[in-house]
Amino acid sequence: MSEERFTYEGPPDLLPVLVQALERVVDPEVAMNIVDVGLVYGVKVADGRMDVDITMTSAACPVTDIIIEDVENELDKSLPPDLKIHVELVWEPPWTPQRMSAKARSFMGW
Repeated sequence: MSEERFTYEGPPDLLPVLVQALERVVDPEVAMNIVDVGLVYGVKVADGRMDVDITMTSAACPVTDIIIEDVENELDKSLPPDLKIHVELVWEPPWTPQRMSAKARSFMGW
């Protein structure tokens, strides 16, 4: 990952595995991974727990539950089994198109 797409606090060796797992989660409405879309706000790993803050492009997003479940499943498959994963849906700050990667903006024609 060449540009910082979300904040991360935790062991450096987990970051590449975490990013790869999150990049496998696709927002079905835009057919792009949630990292490039800018839906991942931050990840913190401490005391055997990983807290992942994500958002949606809209509070009316019909695929919220699917995305959250996919995040949990991909992280569970990729990370140490003793690490408890907690995904939190947050609305602050609100998502904006500026959160998207250059690749995502190009894909969308922006």
